[in-house]
Amino acid sequence: MKVARIITRLNIGGPSIQAITLTSRLAARGHTTMLLHGRLGPGEGDMRYLAGPDDRLVFVAPLRRAIAPVDDLRALITLYRELRRFRPAVIHTHMAKAGLLGRLAARAYNLTRGNAPRARVVHTYHGHVLEGYFGGMRTAIFIALERGLARLSDAIVAISPAVRGELLDQYRIGRREQYRVIPLGFDLSPFATLDLEARTHARQALQIAGDAPVVTTVGRLTAIKQHHLFLEVAGQLIARHPDAVILLVGDGELRTDLEAHASRLGLGSQVRFLGWRRDLATIYAATDVFALTSRNEGTPVALIEAMASGVPGVSTDVGGVRDVIQDGTMGIRVPLDDTAGFADNVLRLLTEPLLRAEMGARGRRHVLDHFDIERLTSDVARLYHELIGGA
Repeated sequence: MKVARIITRLNIGGPSIQAITLTSRLAARGHTTMLLHGRLGPGEGDMRYLAGPDDRLVFVAPLRRAIAPVDDLRALITLYRELRRFRPAVIHTHMAKAGLLGRLAARAYNLTRGNAPRARVVHTYHGHVLEGYFGGMRTAIFIALERGLARLSDAIVAISPAVRGELLDQYRIGRREQYRVIPLGFDLSPFATLDLEARTHARQALQIAGDAPVVTTVGRLTAIKQHHLFLEVAGQLIARHPDAVILLVGDGELRTDLEAHASRLGLGSQVRFLGWRRDLATIYAATDVFALTSRNEGTPVALIEAMASGVPGVSTDVGGVRDVIQDGTMGIRVPLDDTAGFADNVLRLLTEPLLRAEMGARGRRHVLDHFDIERLTSDVARLYHELIGGA
């Protein structure tokens, strides 16, 4: 089975990890795969290093996240030509821009197939940009576009029941029978075995005192992640724990603004902006509590990785977070914008080591059971076979 998969860009985050990992895992199962991707934005980390030497990655230079009519047309033509050359049985798109141009290119490709079987078209929503990103008029336009594109799709994959519910019931995108819920899956083995010895080595590597409370967040430094809220929480933590260390892992367009905000709050050297890191196992091993302050999330990958490391998470109760932290025994969900409640819950975990350890252990078991890469690969392959009528 030939599978062409299209993603807007391979920046640091869950969609890129899933796209690259599925490329190699499906190939290992005997399928012929191709992953088409566009260019990164300013300050975005690059995840192409995850690809193996035999993975077929095709760079589409005009494809990028920003709206650019001339480049968008060039990207559409390039995608169509690549599909004509590859002749896939399944075309699977990821992320909003690739979902638009990829499904239009798939439509054009199928119209030129003549009597040959048409390719089946799948789109995955790793979340969506229909809440918290744009103003009302622009959001309305995007909703209308997504409704139209759903008609060009044979199947729509949502990475969580929460995402499916929002798309189907709130925004009326697609038909119920088109949807499949396929949770993300990852190779969590680097995190699953972290222990006290790893914690000691990690703190030495990061030059953190062995008994210092450490609170970490990981993600793009962009508005939707609400790092200003995270820094407000950090200020309250440092007031109670003057030796606390706050780690912000990631980069993005708001880094300079956030560094200035941390300075205004008087947080000093206790807040460390680490940029993008590949040694996330070291980061999580050194961490006591993971914090996620996003306004919108699909399935938060960093939260899953932290929990797989045995680190309990405190998160805003948005999007697909409740599919990861299903109840209060494996982490804590806090109402959106409740800064005081967020800080109180982080402080509670910092001051109750037994609770922190129990919650970390339950969270680890949960994510290792539910977000495994082999399960993801099997679910996706099963969907492809179902669509093309295979066994």
